[in-house]
Amino acid sequence: MTFWHRLITAAAIFLVVSLVARVIDWWLARKDLPPEAVTRYRVFRRSITATILVVGFFSALLVIPQVRAVAGGLLASTAVLGIIVGFASQQTLGNFVAGLLIAVSQPIRLGDRVQYAGTDGVVEEIGLTYTVIRRPDQQRLIVPNSKLSADAILNASIGTRETYAEVVVPVPLTTDLSAAVHALREETSGERDARVFVSGLDGTAQVTIRAAAESEFAAESLESELRVRAHTRLRELGVWG
Repeated sequence: MTFWHRLITAAAIFLVVSLVARVIDWWLARKDLPPEAVTRYRVFRRSITATILVVGFFSALLVIPQVRAVAGGLLASTAVLGIIVGFASQQTLGNFVAGLLIAVSQPIRLGDRVQYAGTDGVVEEIGLTYTVIRRPDQQRLIVPNSKLSADAILNASIGTRETYAEVVVPVPLTTDLSAAVHALREETSGERDARVFVSGLDGTAQVTIRAAAESEFAAESLESELRVRAHTRLRELGVWG
């Protein structure tokens, strides 16, 4: 078998392994779970996927004899290589381990309302090495897991599945903001813990509408409803013609 045949075989093996990893991740993602289980499950899914891809990559390389020969030489310097890699990836490994600890101990969960470093937001994503917090202005705060696990974080949702729905409505700067905010407050007065406030003035005014919801799923449904209601009320007010 020629070198190119072996290279094609290795590529085919890695492609199959990648497809298997995607199928397993898709199958695991189908489960409907509560927030505490979803957080743990998502990190678990990504760990499984990463492990499958790494094992598949090295298995594919072993098909090529030239690579096996090089691997034999590398094994002679494994100790030195391990020390170098250990120092080089210390921060990455720390973030990875911290991500696993967050998934197991769950000081925060997906959908939790939190305050970190003076910033309010919702936990949108917990990755293997970093966590994403969505701020009220829809910008994302990216926090390394090692830093997140070491710093103090205020969690308003711990011990309950309750979260909140939050939408940001762009309003022209020529609009009477006081009247728009007042109208939206009237529109959402029936929602629990409803708040309407101007969260930004960048090109357009950003008006944030926030209300409590029983779960992440309920929050998504309420967010859709709030967008429609806000659009209807602001049109009646003449904001969008």
